[in-house]
Amino acid sequence: MMHAAGVAYLEIGRGGTPLVCLHGIGGAAQSFRPQLDGLGSHTRILSWDMPGYGGSEAVSPVNFETLSEKLRQFLEVKGIDRVHLVGHSIGGMIAIDYALRCPGQVVSLVLIATTSAFGGRDPEFKEKFLEQRLAPLVSGKSMRQVAERLVPNMTGSSASSAVIDAATDWMAGVPVETYRAVLECLVTFNRRDDIATIDCPACLIAGGEDRTAPAKTMERMASKMREAEFHLVEKAGHLVNVEEPEQTNQIISDFLKKRFNNG
Repeated sequence: MMHAAGVAYLEIGRGGTPLVCLHGIGGAAQSFRPQLDGLGSHTRILSWDMPGYGGSEAVSPVNFETLSEKLRQFLEVKGIDRVHLVGHSIGGMIAIDYALRCPGQVVSLVLIATTSAFGGRDPEFKEKFLEQRLAPLVSGKSMRQVAERLVPNMTGSSASSAVIDAATDWMAGVPVETYRAVLECLVTFNRRDDIATIDCPACLIAGGEDRTAPAKTMERMASKMREAEFHLVEKAGHLVNVEEPEQTNQIISDFLKKRFNNG
């Protein structure tokens, strides 16, 4: 694990415009290990621990502005002025937010199992979601106990026991206060009306068995973006890139080759 600008990260490969991977709420830099290993032989790829995760410093307050600013600082310290952002779940939301704040820097977006706005327009839904997600912690459950309950329900029929175990370990390692703060950040996300202004090409990848970021929602999202393509990984749940890594890597590689003669 390496460090820059208070961010812990993994890096492999060299040359060309780099891919920078942003994980989900229950994830870690290691969540993109299949992409680091599968794509790093022919492109530079980095994967961060989100602020407050692993070896990365926390930010305060935790919101999309401060998370995007930390990403900007990280890229600046790394000398990266042009980037392909690859985001899973809330990592995809950070990627969208960053592309809107720093449009000249983002060459493309790869958005995996994510959405342009959290939930519906009813604030009651967000309140209930937070209450349900935080209830186990309020009742004294550990993050490992939370992970052991949530992860199997988030994955699809193709997920191996090894994938479920790894994802459970990643989530179990998230500090309670970080998990709480990032959940509270998540429910504020709303870029539904802004995604139509994103100029860069986008590749949206959905899991056919994902109940958290349903494929239909992602397909509608793609239709509202200027240069977006939509891909369905049928047997995957929410953790698409680790459940079906070869298919995910092929989609990303084909997208980069077609759009940028890269990958």
